[in-house]
Amino acid sequence: MSAELLAVLVVAVLVSAVARRYNLSSPLVLVLTGLVFGLIPGLPHFTLDPELVLFVILPPLLWSAGLESSYVALRQNIKPIGLLAVGLPLATTLAVGAVAYHVVPDLTLPAALVLGAIVAPPDAVSATAIGRRLGLPRRLMSLLGGESLLNDATALTAYKVSLAAAVGTAATWQGALGTFALAAVGGALVGGLVGLLIEFIRTWLDDPLVESAIGLVAPYFVYWLAEEAHGSGVIAVVVAALLLGQRATRATYATRLQDDAVWKSIQLVLESFAFLMIGLQLPTVIDELTGIRASTLAIASASVLLTVIAVRLGWVYVMAYIPRLLIPRIGRREPAPSASQVFVVAWAGMRGVVSLAAAFGVPLTTLSGAPFPGRPQLVFMTFVVVIGTLLLHGVTLPWVIKVLDVSSEAEAHQDALEEAAASTRAAQAAADRLEELLAEDSGSDVQDQVGTVLKHWNDRRRNAVWERLGRDDDDIGESPASAMRRLRLEMLAAERATFIAERDSGHIDDEVLRAVLHGLDLEEAALNRE
Repeated sequence: MSAELLAVLVVAVLVSAVARRYNLSSPLVLVLTGLVFGLIPGLPHFTLDPELVLFVILPPLLWSAGLESSYVALRQNIKPIGLLAVGLPLATTLAVGAVAYHVVPDLTLPAALVLGAIVAPPDAVSATAIGRRLGLPRRLMSLLGGESLLNDATALTAYKVSLAAAVGTAATWQGALGTFALAAVGGALVGGLVGLLIEFIRTWLDDPLVESAIGLVAPYFVYWLAEEAHGSGVIAVVVAALLLGQRATRATYATRLQDDAVWKSIQLVLESFAFLMIGLQLPTVIDELTGIRASTLAIASASVLLTVIAVRLGWVYVMAYIPRLLIPRIGRREPAPSASQVFVVAWAGMRGVVSLAAAFGVPLTTLSGAPFPGRPQLVFMTFVVVIGTLLLHGVTLPWVIKVLDVSSEAEAHQDALEEAAASTRAAQAAADRLEELLAEDSGSDVQDQVGTVLKHWNDRRRNAVWERLGRDDDDIGESPASAMRRLRLEMLAAERATFIAERDSGHIDDEVLRAVLHGLDLEEAALNRE
């Protein structure tokens, strides 16, 4: 299967590239492509290996999302994130378990709760990929991102407890609470300690290439260590990533540039692979349904899908408004969110590859040797929930956001104002420091000339951020900062072309060319940032 998985990986990246080229939703295009490929006769059937998802795909995706997340935003929204990441998965587990137990004859109650835990967590891949493309406001992305970072730990813990009861291992409420507490505390402890250790090692090395390499293997090590300690690997990876993301300011500029590029590429590859694999599971899922009535299966699948959607809608609305009505102090301290924002959060419940991995991880038999009750139906209903939520929410969410006018435009303007104010203070600090340095070494014509140039450069950077807040160049003509940026970019292009020509003519080596191009690229990146 190694060559076939490699082919899936290549196709996934190519399909994602085409979708991005035409500004289409990559997750939806990849899932639909997988469904089409899965129905082509003669192609091999792909069975999603749970180990591949939980130990290879999930850790780096959680790590990347954690590095990009704001610790400050998560702390400010800890209560709603906790309700979404802990309360909602448990409520979904119980509700889906109760419904599935009554509509699927073969499912025992523990097996039905296993299904509930499997479909409980909105997938981290789905939430971040679709939400990022839609440009949701920061607070909504903080809620969805924080939920997707932590809800897997809640759902997978509930999954382990329910699965133990379903296969015949004794499980009690006391044991379940102990398992959850151990997973949460152990995972957070391992993540915090290993995160601090990784930061120390990377700082001590002071080698951007090695630092990035350590960052690549870190999520796997953190996840494995936490699982070996009977903690939550998900929580451990998230805590370590949040810690390192918060302290990224202590790294060198080269490390930050390299990490940013590396993790964006890895994120694209793994997300593309995961979504394509979801669609490719259809033949495998159907093969296991021999002898099961289609009408019973359709009713059961629709019931579970509707329950998943209804529980999220109800939970989000109740938790958004009821506590404020019952406890006025909460309402005074935290203004109620708008109805449109609440609906967007409630409607962004896409399930993904983690749910499918957990479903395929259900054993074929119990400890007694009997077939696991209702396993084929369980896997099929999970597939229906994943595909149903991805297509339903993924297709309608852009329309919902547009109709409800939920966007981040106001935040973007506020961000620009805050950036401009901070840039002014930073430019003043730079100017003060320059004056100090010039005063220490005055009297030199060269020093005076350099100081004059640096003062003009600092003033230009100070003015550029404020110019971006006004009308654009089409309204007021080209500003001085825009003119300088345009001219300097043209100069850089000429320099780059000359260096390449020098290499082509044999006057300089490729290694020399790469070194000078790196410097030009950094300067161009800075100009484009302006």
